[in-house]
Amino acid sequence: MQAQQTIKYPEGAERAVLVITAISAALLQLIDTSIVNVSLREISGSIGASTTEIAWTVTSYAISNVIMIPLSGMMGDLFGRKRYFTISILIFTIASLFCGLATSLWGLVAWRFIQGIGGGALLTTSQTIIVEAFPPEKVNIANAIFGVGVILGPTFGPTLGGFLTDNYSWHWIFFINVPIGLLAAYLSWTYVTNRRGASKPKKIDWAGIGLLVVAVGSLQFVLEEGSSKDWFESREILLFTIIAAAGFVGFVWREWTYEFAAVKLRLLKNWNLALGSVLNFVVGMILLATVFVFPLFVQIGLGWTATKTGNFMIPGALASAVSMAIVGRLLTKGYNPKVIMLIGTAMVFGFAAIMSFSSPDSNEAFFFWPFILRGFGIGFMLSPVMSLSLQGLKSLDIPQGAGLSNMIRQLGGAVGIAVMNVILVHRNASNDVYLLQHANIYNEPFQDRVNMLTQNFASQGYFLDDARQMAYHLTNLSIFKQQSLVSYDNIFWIVALAVLCCAPIILLIRNNKSAGTAPVDVHLE
Repeated sequence: MQAQQTIKYPEGAERAVLVITAISAALLQLIDTSIVNVSLREISGSIGASTTEIAWTVTSYAISNVIMIPLSGMMGDLFGRKRYFTISILIFTIASLFCGLATSLWGLVAWRFIQGIGGGALLTTSQTIIVEAFPPEKVNIANAIFGVGVILGPTFGPTLGGFLTDNYSWHWIFFINVPIGLLAAYLSWTYVTNRRGASKPKKIDWAGIGLLVVAVGSLQFVLEEGSSKDWFESREILLFTIIAAAGFVGFVWREWTYEFAAVKLRLLKNWNLALGSVLNFVVGMILLATVFVFPLFVQIGLGWTATKTGNFMIPGALASAVSMAIVGRLLTKGYNPKVIMLIGTAMVFGFAAIMSFSSPDSNEAFFFWPFILRGFGIGFMLSPVMSLSLQGLKSLDIPQGAGLSNMIRQLGGAVGIAVMNVILVHRNASNDVYLLQHANIYNEPFQDRVNMLTQNFASQGYFLDDARQMAYHLTNLSIFKQQSLVSYDNIFWIVALAVLCCAPIILLIRNNKSAGTAPVDVHLE
């Protein structure tokens, strides 16, 4: 009690600078998870890599990033949060510079891996810095501020990447990190402090770290490369799946039983953290999977450009930012977080259900309000999940709890994208077979369309045989767009059903208002 009475939280400009430093570092990490995706074609042409090889620039970053996220709490205690956070920003910044200067594929892949090592610390450490900058009664506002970065980063990444690549060159998607990173490192060293009551771990859990590297690295490789290698038809994918499963079993056993665990899995005994982790997994799937699916949907099915797609998604991201601020205020005033999350679930379900009725005539006006609904729904779901997941944890356990939550959300996104890919391929094949059943000489509407197109081409001076071949080719393209559209509609309906699964989990969460996040825990145990 005496320790809690002497705590002084930053206020005014000091708090503002601290929050800006943390959120800018988190945004650096989150934006770089997706900024490269839209530039892969230009990068592969510049450094002479194939489409399959260039995907390693994404995979290497994701693997090192997900490995470091749950280790951030332990690393912060080992080196001191201020030193670890600043060094991580510098590693990320220097690696970004050398990524932009890379002239070979494997040089770029290596620097992307190092960039992910630096970036892995930024997400979790940023959350703990922001949470500890506010007193316990305002922790919901702190989580809302962090949640804005979680939502905006993946959304703005492709838009920013497309703009820089189209107007300058792909190198600038990395160079732009350098001035921001240097400024963030300076602010970090100046304003960030070490955690109150933190102490160095007595032993380093090298076995746990090794098992985590093997498990997460293998799983991420399977998720990233599985679709291109036909999943378990590939011996390579089958081998890495077995390694990932064995690694996770060994990791869980080690961390659950070892006294000086690198990742405190025993924190999952906390009911809310366990349920919050499940919800984080689902939210990660919804957030990243829909960002992955929608651009493919409108570009393949409706002919949108990449720039148009990126610009369209900005209002929805801003709606998420607004909703996070609203939810932070509502939670601070004592509104039931379960009710707020259920409202968010209904909003996201509404978005997915409306999207499942898309047609070839759908345009920006049709998609605008569903995406605004999605933006508000994600905000209503994510902010309470982050707050309740950490509710009741001791202050010294917050970084570990935040690390677990962030890792599970990132893995949820990776699993979501992989699952959507598998379902999409299956639905494309199924819908293609169904539609082609009607493309024959006995189907009168089909024949009428072919004859109309044939006459149209013939009237332009083409020979009759050439005109008919062109008519069939154009009809085939139309069928392809139709089956793609139906497949994406099926995907959005599956997302809607997945969102509904959140409702019973939300009802199981315990809203213990008296169990706020402890500001400090410095007594000896």
